[in-house]
Amino acid sequence: MGYKTILAILDTPKTAAQVTEFSIALAEQHQSHVIGLHAEAMAAVPLVAPMEIPDPTTVQALQEMAHTETVNIEKIFRDRASRDGISHEWRSFLSSAGYGSSALIDSARSADLVIAAQAEAALLSESRADLENFLFESGRPVLLVPHILKEPKPIKRVLVAWNGSREAARATFDALPFLKAADSVEIFTVDPPETSTQSADMAGAEIAATLSRHGVNITVVRQETDNLPASAAIENRLSDSSIDLLVMGAYSHKRWWEVLFGGVTRTLLDSMTALTLLSR
Repeated sequence: MGYKTILAILDTPKTAAQVTEFSIALAEQHQSHVIGLHAEAMAAVPLVAPMEIPDPTTVQALQEMAHTETVNIEKIFRDRASRDGISHEWRSFLSSAGYGSSALIDSARSADLVIAAQAEAALLSESRADLENFLFESGRPVLLVPHILKEPKPIKRVLVAWNGSREAARATFDALPFLKAADSVEIFTVDPPETSTQSADMAGAEIAATLSRHGVNITVVRQETDNLPASAAIENRLSDSSIDLLVMGAYSHKRWWEVLFGGVTRTLLDSMTALTLLSR
């Protein structure tokens, strides 16, 4: 089992090289086919007051800028993939819907794994929200690459943020190729509740047993936060344990910060220190 088709979201020239590097590193590990995907948005039509007449010169200039960016991103992707002889293809779509285009979503739904760059905390533009919506609508696991990671490195230590939900289960099994290849995997629970079917002390034990049958080297860690936000507890654990990959589920909302554990906020993804795999 592995990720045989990887979709690399190459949104901007700033992140294209980084996402391409991580995609190729995984492709070499899993003998994968990599698809580089970019959405070139059609330029909006500026209106000139007071007559509100479209300015064709400005529209053309904006579209040429967008196309130049597309060409540059394609070159980054093709040059790097060709250098290592990776099976790859390039897809670029010109659409007024941007990443909301059905053609782009269809491409994602046929991939084993989608890889994208971490969102910039200061960037709350419509285009970024559009991309986030696309990643959720794809229905596929998404691997986010934090800004601080400039080069791929082996994924040896994995932390699974577990709360027993459907989303957490989906993310865990979507991440199984990573879990099986890792040196150690930790099931991490934060303030697990007592339920009719499981005590807090046993939280995470059953999923740990299931993963161990796949040959995963697994441990279970339960933490009481004492009013510490769950996001802070996870961040501390990531740092203290030198985690390479965080696996977590996400609610079916259309914003990255609306994730599991209730108290986990966007802060967790804005301050990423490790690769993060999310599923819903």
